[in-house]
Amino acid sequence: MKVMNPRKTNNTFMYYFVLFVCGFVLMEVGLGQNQTTEIKVGVVLDLHTSFSQLCLTSINISLSDFYKYHSDYTTRLAIHIRDSMEDVVQASSAALDLIKNEQVSAIIGPRTSMQAEFMIRLADKSQVPTITFSATCPLLTSINSPYFVRATLDDSSQVKAIAAIVKSFGWRNVVAIYVDNEFGEGILPLLTDALQDVQAFVVNRCLIPQEANDDQILKELYKLMTMQTRVFVVHMPPTLGFRFFQKAREIGMMEEGYVWLLTDGVMNLLKSNERGSSLENMQGVLGVRSHIPKSKKLKNFRLRWEKMFPKKGIDEEMNIFALRAYDSITALAMAVEKTNIKSLRYDHPIASGNNKTNLGTLGVSRYGPSLLKALSNVRFNGLAGEFELINGQLESSVFDVINIIGSEERIIGLWRPSNGIVNAKSKNTTSVLGERLGPVIWPGKSKVVPKGWQIPTNGKLLRVGIPVLTGFLEFVDAKIDPISNAMTPTGYCIDVFEAVLKKLPYSVIPKYIAFLSPDGNYDEMVYQVYTGTYDAVVGDVTIIANRSLYVDFTLPYTESGVSMMVPLKDNKNKNTWVFLKPWSLGLWVTTACFFVFIGFIVWILEHRVNTDFRGPPHHQIGTSFWFAFSTMNFAHREKVVSNLARFVVLVWCFVVLVLIQSYTANLTSFFTVQRLQPTVTNWKDLIKNNKNIGYQRGTFVRELLKSQGFDESQLKPFGSAVECDELFSNGTITASFDEVAYIKVILSQNCSKYTMVEPSFKTAGFGFVFPKKSPLTDDVSRAILNVTQGEEMQHIENKWFKKQNNCPDLNTSLSSNHLSLSSFWGLFLIAGIASFLALLIFVANFLYEHKHTLFDDSENSFRGKLKFLVRNFDEKDIKSHMFKENAVHNVSSPITQGSSSPLTDQSTPLPRSPEQYRELELRRVSSISSGELFTMQSEQVEDEESAIIQCEGE
Repeated sequence: MKVMNPRKTNNTFMYYFVLFVCGFVLMEVGLGQNQTTEIKVGVVLDLHTSFSQLCLTSINISLSDFYKYHSDYTTRLAIHIRDSMEDVVQASSAALDLIKNEQVSAIIGPRTSMQAEFMIRLADKSQVPTITFSATCPLLTSINSPYFVRATLDDSSQVKAIAAIVKSFGWRNVVAIYVDNEFGEGILPLLTDALQDVQAFVVNRCLIPQEANDDQILKELYKLMTMQTRVFVVHMPPTLGFRFFQKAREIGMMEEGYVWLLTDGVMNLLKSNERGSSLENMQGVLGVRSHIPKSKKLKNFRLRWEKMFPKKGIDEEMNIFALRAYDSITALAMAVEKTNIKSLRYDHPIASGNNKTNLGTLGVSRYGPSLLKALSNVRFNGLAGEFELINGQLESSVFDVINIIGSEERIIGLWRPSNGIVNAKSKNTTSVLGERLGPVIWPGKSKVVPKGWQIPTNGKLLRVGIPVLTGFLEFVDAKIDPISNAMTPTGYCIDVFEAVLKKLPYSVIPKYIAFLSPDGNYDEMVYQVYTGTYDAVVGDVTIIANRSLYVDFTLPYTESGVSMMVPLKDNKNKNTWVFLKPWSLGLWVTTACFFVFIGFIVWILEHRVNTDFRGPPHHQIGTSFWFAFSTMNFAHREKVVSNLARFVVLVWCFVVLVLIQSYTANLTSFFTVQRLQPTVTNWKDLIKNNKNIGYQRGTFVRELLKSQGFDESQLKPFGSAVECDELFSNGTITASFDEVAYIKVILSQNCSKYTMVEPSFKTAGFGFVFPKKSPLTDDVSRAILNVTQGEEMQHIENKWFKKQNNCPDLNTSLSSNHLSLSSFWGLFLIAGIASFLALLIFVANFLYEHKHTLFDDSENSFRGKLKFLVRNFDEKDIKSHMFKENAVHNVSSPITQGSSSPLTDQSTPLPRSPEQYRELELRRVSSISSGELFTMQSEQVEDEESAIIQCEGE
């Protein structure tokens, strides 16, 4: 980097040069006593600058100190100095001379990043390590040369420290001010990325030429004064920076409200000859500077330095680069001792006939690779801190956070890569702003943290654009005084905006400007913020995606969503079949089928054991249907005697209970809302039936409807609530689409005529518009939350949207609410499983009882056996406990005992053998098959069955 103006005073230069030569000669005389190998090292610096003179002195002291304590080393560094004359070409020429003529093993330098680029490529070609202690531009790393060693921190290491300061004070936007060369441009991409990581942004850039005169500097400063942002990050050489701050102070930009953050490019070299005057112009600025850890070695070095340079009106204090120059020579001397000196020679390529330039005949050092490897393994604690090269350069270090107050550079905090900003005194991180950094004195001697932006000092207020509406004046109404031609805006949106401004921690004075558009195009109004015509837009502006591409919106302050408004129809006493509406057709059919199914299952389970389910076929069918449907109101009289049938009826009664209760509740709701019902409940029906619909003129709703499939011919615009009512009244439109806020205004005036159907499309509601990355966006959004969560918002809504007491609830969503089969399929599934399970158990028991018939070895065919089972299934189960009880009762009766049996023709039943029982069974089956079952007198059948039961008991 370019750090200072050249000091071309011959006396000063000769003073340092003679000092350096004398010291070097003394060292050489002392070292001549031992046999040592000389390792040539080139030094390329701007010799006519005080910066380079200080660094040369530091190099000389480093050599003297190192070999004083390492007198047994067999290698010695021999320094060969070249002057780069503050020129890029001269620096490259000096390096070429050192490589070609002196055949140096390494090069120290150059001073600036601009001079280093070509030197690095030259060193890479010749394999000569180039060690720089002052070139900090991050772009040099992109050359990707293994022979480029950066024994200092590049500028990328400080950007996170700057971003941490910005985050600590809550600033969101900054302006980057940097010198217009590689040194300045190299840090900008890294700074931008670091700020984005903490939700801050570089909103503008200001380039200052390296050789800018005072007029050029003032021109750029006046531009900065017209901006809202008041946080500036300055990255430039000290000599240019001092003049920049001098002019900033002259025009009043070092007063309260401004924030100046300096990079270490300026802060590292504040201790220069112009120290007193420069600090006077930089009162209250913050900056970062490489932290130099305290050590005994550094303390002793400072004492020696002060003795060598007694203060005689010239402040020749050490800087970080002089210390890194000292450490660089120490590291190089240690690496040289560890390498093999047999590879010191150069390999010289043979020049071809077409390439006889100096570059074409440049030799290649065989010593370079081994020296580079040894240098990468060097580790020690130097004057500037720990010296360790990672991938050819020093790692990120600690930075001091400095506040310039008076003639002091007060360290108010530290930044470490591991834990960020810490307090300089406590050394601990904390989340409290006042404890993270020490007390800061800002420009203008203010102790109040600047907000980071303010209204520009060119006299302009916050230019706020508002739409001029012909309808829905409840939101925005621009009233213009005919005499003074002054505009006074009123309305819901204006009141909310004014309330929000009062919640801000600073004063913002708006200047309202009416936006006149023949078609009321809000997109065009919002675009005026992007072009800079307005600083903000306030009104009924909806937050949508395409607008957010070029402006920023605050949080919404109204309800969101685009809904459909339709007329109400009076259906009182006009719907004869309303009792069918609670259930859908599918549910009706399924329920009816299950009634039949349950009746059939109960008949199967009961007809063999229950006389209520016996008789002629038509009687049994009627009884089954009657029993099943009577469960609907729990009025069934027939007794259920089998456990399986009871289980089925119990489950089915629960299902019927749920169905009846749901039907009753839904029918009640239908009778409640049937008087006023919406004419349309599904917006897709409007597309299908090609119905005309309305939309508010100038809004985004038109494009939204077209994207959903509505034809252009179906869309009818309106500009106010009155126009919308007229379109409905004359039958032009069937429904209208608009945002919830507008629909509420229409309904508050016509609540008995229209209703709002549930929202169909989602939007974000109304928001205030600001330019991209405006600092007002976040502050206003937070203020909106304070307003909307308090009682003030309710007062504003009551003021502009008076709700009539006799109006129904506007949020009631009227739509088709039939109960469908999907609501009860679980119940039907349970009833079906229970019925099939009972039927399965019944069939299994029946087959088990008649297994002798199925597995009989008689000559009867399978068809005959099946007929026998069917006939047996249709008759009574005489083994059932129901018939056994009746049989016992008949046997014990005197009347029964005294009657004659038609089968035995005796007064009392006589005992029978098993063969007689089987014959009697076959006779009974034969009588059933021939139709005698239904002509036999019941008394005779009961007597015969009683006799059989009695004999079985005997």
